[in-house]
Amino acid sequence: MSSEANTRPRAIIHVDMDAFYASVEVMDDPSLAGKAVIVGGTPESRGVVSAASYEARKFGVHSAMSSHRAHQLCPHGVFLLPRMSRYVEVSREIHTVLESFTPIIEPISIDEAFLDVTASQSLFGAPPEIGRAIKQRIRGEIGLVASVGVAPNKFLAKLASDLEKPDGFVVIMQDEAEARLAPLPVSRLWGVGKVTEAAMTKAGIHTVGDVVRASDATLDTLVGSYAPRLHQLARGIDEREVIPDAEAKSIGAENTFARDITDADALRAELDNLSERVATRTRADGLMGHTVNLKARYTNFTTITRAMTLPEPTSESIVIRDAARELLEQRLDRNGRALRLLGVSLSNLVRAEEVTRDLFDTPRETRNKKLDGVIDSLREKFGSSAIGRGIKRGR
Repeated sequence: MSSEANTRPRAIIHVDMDAFYASVEVMDDPSLAGKAVIVGGTPESRGVVSAASYEARKFGVHSAMSSHRAHQLCPHGVFLLPRMSRYVEVSREIHTVLESFTPIIEPISIDEAFLDVTASQSLFGAPPEIGRAIKQRIRGEIGLVASVGVAPNKFLAKLASDLEKPDGFVVIMQDEAEARLAPLPVSRLWGVGKVTEAAMTKAGIHTVGDVVRASDATLDTLVGSYAPRLHQLARGIDEREVIPDAEAKSIGAENTFARDITDADALRAELDNLSERVATRTRADGLMGHTVNLKARYTNFTTITRAMTLPEPTSESIVIRDAARELLEQRLDRNGRALRLLGVSLSNLVRAEEVTRDLFDTPRETRNKKLDGVIDSLREKFGSSAIGRGIKRGR
């Protein structure tokens, strides 16, 4: 990197694909344009919505909603099963475009990434010019729409990309950051989810500007040790670097059975064990994952894969287990056939410390995490077979 690049202020771009899965479906089938496209389970299934076009969102449909509820809200919607292999293929094409501007890319999920373009300005111009060029190339070369945020740090860049979706393009400079942030709802700050927002609202803190004006004692009472970090974010300060990661982004476990298995309960028990192994390794590595993948091999050696992308990344054993069960029992179409192999993996991994989550978990999340922690500790002390979770038979 040149000395000139070293003296430049950081320039960060956040690229976020608009309604990615649904947009890929429309791109591949133009007859879907303008329709309420809902990617996820069918209305008859107990699946969940993975993505919804903006036409569907007008009716209240959103990711993580049950497909049944989505059908109630939007009965005329076009319901499609996910095609993860296709989405991954398009994601790679997008990544190729991004790589032409900078090698410093931090993927956050299959459809969004941070770029550090500080050293790219001598080749491609000022950061806003680079952001515009990225949008134009993704649209022109791939046929999809991206929302892009340009800023001096990751927090502001991600915020900027979300302010004018869809097809957004927002630039936030450091000297205007605090003024731009001040009127926004406090939920715009990383770490402030519904539970935290309710606590802050009760204390009279409604906007980001209110956070700036709040006393240290008030913030400490509300969010504890996170208070200094929250105060920095409210002023538009974020020192985290964009960290490229070229490692394979998946953690998996699989088992080839000594004898083919047909029994549903036996397969579920095997699957639960595999899910637990994946979750334990994920937590040990300080990671979380967006996508749960199932691999199944029949007696004739035909191998089938299924995938489910979760609304938010996880390392919780129960969340991974439940997703794997849904893939096995509702999306595999096994029809009673015997299996000789099962595998579970978690992909689209991110570092746990990089994940934007509510500061306070729900009671269920708290219970699950405590249980995960206890089991991890016992296994570390006494071995991996020291303790296991009970297997619930049937549905």
